Amino acid sequence: MAGGSRTERPGALPSPAKAGGRAVASDGYLGWPQIVRLGLVQTALGSVVVLMTATLNRVMVVELALPAIVPGLLVALHYAVQVLRPRWGYGSDRSGRRTPWIVGGMVALCLGGFGAACGTALAAENLALGLALAALSFLCVGMGVGAAGTSLLVLLSGGVAPARRGAAATIVWVMMIVGFAVTAPLAGHFLDPFSGLRLVAVSGTVSLVAFCVAALAVAGIERRLPVRAPEPAEARRPFFTVLAQVLADPVARTFTIFVFVSMLAYSAQELILEPYAGLVFAMSPGATTKLAGLQHGGVLAGMLLVAGVTLAARGTALASLRLWIGIGCAGSAAALFALASGVAAGSDFPLRATVFALGVANGAYAVAAIGSMMALAGRGDARERGTRMGVWGAAQGVAFGAGGFLGAAAVDAVRLVTAEPVQAYAAVFAAEGVLFLVAVVLAARLEPAPAPDSVPLDPAFSAR
Repeated sequence: MAGGSRTERPGALPSPAKAGGRAVASDGYLGWPQIVRLGLVQTALGSVVVLMTATLNRVMVVELALPAIVPGLLVALHYAVQVLRPRWGYGSDRSGRRTPWIVGGMVALCLGGFGAACGTALAAENLALGLALAALSFLCVGMGVGAAGTSLLVLLSGGVAPARRGAAATIVWVMMIVGFAVTAPLAGHFLDPFSGLRLVAVSGTVSLVAFCVAALAVAGIERRLPVRAPEPAEARRPFFTVLAQVLADPVARTFTIFVFVSMLAYSAQELILEPYAGLVFAMSPGATTKLAGLQHGGVLAGMLLVAGVTLAARGTALASLRLWIGIGCAGSAAALFALASGVAAGSDFPLRATVFALGVANGAYAVAAIGSMMALAGRGDARERGTRMGVWGAAQGVAFGAGGFLGAAAVDAVRLVTAEPVQAYAAVFAAEGVLFLVAVVLAARLEPAPAPDSVPLDPAFSAR
């Protein structure tokens, strides 16, 4: 809202022009520096998670010679506990503050990351005790990700101007990827020559640095926003009452189903794309790894595209995040159907171009969905915002965890009834495409949000 002020949120206390010497934004929204700071929380979160899902997975399978299902089940624990996200969101709704839940979630995440490394090192000497510690630690990681991630998105949903939501979603997602990209090679460098003690030291260092970065990044941010008083004890509704009320909202319920279906389709391709390229196009392991990198580059391009267009076209139809959800899901379906047809086309099929297009469509869908999540969280009672975000986060986490497993399992199941193994991959790609088309239909049923008001990028720019 250029040059204006917004109405205080329900249950909020008036926000003074100065709070303890800290200037509060004139429009009541967070500026770009604050959004980037919150993105650093995602960077810290990604730094710990990448060690859990990549480094520890490799150590268990290679150095400890454990079956691959062992780290697979541990990662599944991390996803399964995401069903608690609504409860964490409810807790932050009741307290009226998100920062303690973000910091507390990071404490659980970092302790879990360090504990998992200790458990992995201990498993070399005492397998049962080490795996028990690792399982407990992965549960802590899941709870930490759920508590910190949900409250962070709720804080963004209330603090980011409508026209900036697409760009803000891009920033926090990309900064999480930065956490992956920076931590993995650095940790790999310090892990050589490998030993259990080095693993514990590297994990402990990463966890400590990640917590410090997140705590500093979020410090003071919430005080820039209108303050909402804690809900009086006598007015508090039980968690399941609030949850039932959220799920009774047709839009919230439809969006929950949309998130689950679309994320299932999004993640199901993760474990089968590279084997498909190797079987059908005879690509080497190095070539398929580069192909995966090309897809990730497309995802980044799609995210930046949506962020740029929604900012440049704010106030117009092109700024609609629901439109970009539809475009992203439809484009993903088209690319997956094309991949399914690549079996018949053979070596003439433009595999690289199709995979890049799939990445672009995936990125556009993902960032628009997160932006819409932030917008829809504010529907209805402000005291339900965290619970709403938690429901959608739970749907996303469970679908993402199930998608990779179900995609690979579906390939194996179809191979039992088909003469050619490659036909199994084609069938699963086609099924994922159908899921994305279902997601398009679900997105179309969501109520259109009003076009975002014009919001200046920065006072310095609007003065020119």
